[in-house]
Formats: sequence, structure tokens, C-alpha cells
Amino acid sequence: MTTTALSRRPVGELLRQWREHRRLSQLDLSIQADISTRHLSFLETGRSKPSRDMVLHLAEELDLPLRERNRLLLAAGFAPEFSETTLDAPRMTAVRTALRQILAGHEPYPAVVVDGRWNLVEGNVSLGLLTSLVDPELLAAPANVLRASMHPKGLAPHIVNLGEWRSHLLGRLRRQIAFSADPELEALYAEIRAYPCDQPEPEEAELAGAGELVVPLRLRHDAGELAFFSTIATFGTPLDITLAELAIESFFPADRRTAEVLRSAARTSPAAL
Repeated sequence: MTTTALSRRPVGELLRQWREHRRLSQLDLSIQADISTRHLSFLETGRSKPSRDMVLHLAEELDLPLRERNRLLLAAGFAPEFSETTLDAPRMTAVRTALRQILAGHEPYPAVVVDGRWNLVEGNVSLGLLTSLVDPELLAAPANVLRASMHPKGLAPHIVNLGEWRSHLLGRLRRQIAFSADPELEALYAEIRAYPCDQPEPEEAELAGAGELVVPLRLRHDAGELAFFSTIATFGTPLDITLAELAIESFFPADRRTAEVLRSAARTSPAAL
């Protein structure tokens, strides 16, 4: 469903939709929000109009993304609470500086900044280790990191454990969809799910083998097989939609040999990464 269609829906209908999406009964949410079930029912059916504070209170109890909190406010006839500032705006200078410090500080290992729909915002020099294996068409702006990873012309043919890694990425995307209910992410999931994969795709619960701590990304490279694990970092207590949706994915070597290859490449020819 489009954003425009959603914004035209009554606030009570949106509240009910989110409550059901969170798998909460009216009783569950009324207890959680410390309001009567009758009052919540009246709000959902449109018999009562919520105050601005009530909209924000229920949005907090439903753990809604900032973008959706603004949508509820608009549907209730109020001005949005949270800004959405472009990353190149002057007020975001400190944010841009922090992101670039993090990316540069992670060298000689790859790191990337993505938005809430996994579009590439910025990467460090060592990200070239991964993007050099991807068809340039997939890197044209706005490049989507998940699409570039799983597309047959992307990283997929170079991933040794494609079935495992694909299951891991799709599981991560499913959880993000469960939180955000974003139709664009749902479309991205369907697209990636349709890509061919010639390896078994284990259930997420089966991904970790004996002695494994994380699901590694095992990559065929000219220097031999390289192994990585990754971490995701986000901004704490963001009050801006752009900040709330940004994430930094940092790749670390999963074995000594991968670390040595990356450090050696950085010393001899950083641009070659």
C-alpha cells in the first residue's frame, strides 16, 4: 500500500492496523498504555478523537518507527513531530563527520552506511573489495546493498556459502518488515526471494554449525577464500527520521588469513581494495 493511501486513512484505523500488526488485543494495549479498553475502542472506531499527546503515547507503546508516528499525527489532524533532514543539510554536518570517522577508522576492513531501505549512503575505501565483484549497473544510484549482494550479477556468484548467507539476509529483512511494515521492503524481500540459489537454504535456527558463533560471509576472491562477520550500529535516541533509519554495517575478518590479506592489500595499494 502506498504512503499516500495510508496517510488518507483515519487515525483510528491506522491505530487498529498497527495494534493488530503487533499482535496485541485491545485489552493488551489498553493495559500497556494505561487507558481503558473502552477508550481505546472509541479511538479505533472514530467515536473519540485522540489528543496529540495520546497519539504519541500510543505510538510509543506500539514501538512505531518515527516515520509512522508522524503519519499517525497527520491522520489525526496534527503537525508532524519528527523532522526528516537530508544528510547533506548544514545541520547534519556533525553527523556526516561522525559517519566518515567511523568508516575511515574501520580501515582496512569494509564498512558501509545504508538507509532504512538498504540503499547505499556511503562506504569506506575497503568496501571496494566487495563492490569490485558487482556489476556496475547494480551500483548505479540509488544502489541497494541487499540487491547488490544477492543478485545473480552481484556478489551472489562469489559467495561460497550462498544458501546460508542468503537465509541470514532474508531473515534480517523479515524482522525489519515486521517492525516497520514498509511496503517497499516487502517488495524488496519478494524480489530477492525470487533470485536463483543453487544451494540449500537452511532455516535461521539451523544456520550456526557446531562451534560457530556467527554466520560468516565466505567470499571467493583472487587472493583466495575470505571470511567475514559483520556488526550493525545505529544512532542512539534519534529524533530525526533520517538518523533513525541510518545503519552502519562493519565487516570484520573471521579468520587470521583474511585479516592478513586485507592489511597487506592496504599497505601495498589501498586503491586496489
